Amino acid sequence: MITTTTSKIESIASTQAARIAGIGYVIVFLLGIFANFFAYENLIVPGNASSTFYNIIANESLFRFGVASWFIIIACDIIVAWALYLFLKPINKDLALLAAWFRLIFVAILSSCFVNHFSILQLLSNADYLEAFESNQLHAQMMILLNAHKYGTHISFVFFGIHLFIIGYLIFKSSFIPRILGVMLIIASIGYLIDSFGNFLSSEYANNKTMFIVFVAIPAMISEFSLTLWLLIQGTRLPKN
Repeated sequence: MITTTTSKIESIASTQAARIAGIGYVIVFLLGIFANFFAYENLIVPGNASSTFYNIIANESLFRFGVASWFIIIACDIIVAWALYLFLKPINKDLALLAAWFRLIFVAILSSCFVNHFSILQLLSNADYLEAFESNQLHAQMMILLNAHKYGTHISFVFFGIHLFIIGYLIFKSSFIPRILGVMLIIASIGYLIDSFGNFLSSEYANNKTMFIVFVAIPAMISEFSLTLWLLIQGTRLPKN
């Protein structure tokens, strides 16, 4: 009787964890689209420090909202890491915990990258001490900070890629989640790793946006969005023992 009751509690907790993870992923997707494509890509002109500098000055509120959106995304990532651990620990508790730790390391590194954005806002502040710099020097410093943020992000995605690999493996080994989701996540994880190390090892790769789309954007969107839908639709309907 006690065993049966415990199984029911665990099953209910799993369905709640699936719902929390799914909702967290939806928030990450929506705010990520805004932060990346509206508050970031529209303002950053690759290789043109002056245009980027004045774009951010002219749209400082948008830039700030983009940074704020990333903080919400980061908070949701922590919640997703926790919820996925609860959901996947019946498959293998130790691996589920390891996956959660890798996602938390990803979050910690990504969070530190945004210190660079606050430094950029200091460069835009017209503070008296900035008079010591020429305009082109300010522009160059801003691009250095943006590039530091970019490479910090690539470092964080190494750990995110490993997280996805473990999650994909756990799903593939599970008896209640479609194995194809695990395969897709493993493919996406390899894409993250290729992209991160490609940016470190080759300047030609780093300057080719098509590579990012092929190795990261497409596999990640397909696999993680598919997982999100499954968590929200099927993950919340797991049978109760």
